[in-house]
Amino acid sequence: MAHQRPVMTGPRIAYVINSLEGGGAALPVPAILAVLRGAGAQVRVLALTRRDGRALPAMEAAGLDVAVREGGETDHLAAARWLTRELRGWEATHLWTSLSRATILGLVLGPHLGIPVIAWQHNAFLKPWNERLLRLLQARAAMWVADSRVVEELTARRLGVPADRLATWPIYAADPAMPQARAWQPGEVLRLGSLGRLHPAKGYDVLIAALVRLREQGFRPPVPFEIAIAGDGAQGPRLAALAAEAGIEGLRLTGYSTEPRAFLETLHLYLQPSRREGFCIAAHEALTAGLPVIASRVGELAFSVRPQVNGWLAEPEDPVSLATTLREALSAPDALAALGRQARAQMLDEYSQARFERTGRAIWSRLG
Repeated sequence: MAHQRPVMTGPRIAYVINSLEGGGAALPVPAILAVLRGAGAQVRVLALTRRDGRALPAMEAAGLDVAVREGGETDHLAAARWLTRELRGWEATHLWTSLSRATILGLVLGPHLGIPVIAWQHNAFLKPWNERLLRLLQARAAMWVADSRVVEELTARRLGVPADRLATWPIYAADPAMPQARAWQPGEVLRLGSLGRLHPAKGYDVLIAALVRLREQGFRPPVPFEIAIAGDGAQGPRLAALAAEAGIEGLRLTGYSTEPRAFLETLHLYLQPSRREGFCIAAHEALTAGLPVIASRVGELAFSVRPQVNGWLAEPEDPVSLATTLREALSAPDALAALGRQARAQMLDEYSQARFERTGRAIWSRLG
């Protein structure tokens, strides 16, 4: 008697992502898929390539089924063939994509396979060729989901997505169990820090230029301070050279952090001098940890960081503006803890787990 496959019931969402690189769009995948599983869907993660694989342990710990293609980042035809086999073999009923490569492949393959496509948009910046392709293919998606208000507006404008196929789901749920950073005490070194890739988008060269500006202005902080940047990336050697050439002491590149919560717990002030962002999970985690944040006025940070309430905003790619905010923060270290307490309360209210789940379920329900 021939073997028969079991009859599949209910939605089966194939969640396709560019890679399993730590941080960024891979970080919230377990939380996103927990909401969809809670709504009755079966889910499977399909990664087009591994990269550093740092996102995989958290996915496996969440009980997710993850398939990783053994391939590179430019072999698009091979990736399309692999994705087609996986979608057919698993009998996916929905295709949810994250980041440009996965989304372009999904929009090409999904309609051909009769599978509706839901496409994330995470970044305020798209490479010109990717933007043209996504604009050309945008009508193939059943739904576009932006991770922030700024990205929603950009998706509507640059891709021409109408309101009835566009939603916003902030990709962050504040955890009440997040350890709270300890307040600075007189006699301590003031510890500043940042989590992020060593990439031009993160603006760490702008931070170095702002520190140079402060020194040129003759600014002398009331207490000594140090800055730790936890991350790795191709810009590392250049940043180290810039700091050395400028004579900036007390700035350390500490490498990728496997324990970001523990890192945040050691700080008194968080820095996010980015040139561009979508949502920026790291800065929102810092706010949840009870840290005031100095951030560029980009992406969702322009809404979440409120000057003199939970931090300061500087203009992007502007060392003078960033130096001004640094001067204000460094001049009153004993005021930082109160701002941090307000930051934590705000995050737990505005980005609660309940709100995160309601938003995700509402988007899923729009798909019928």
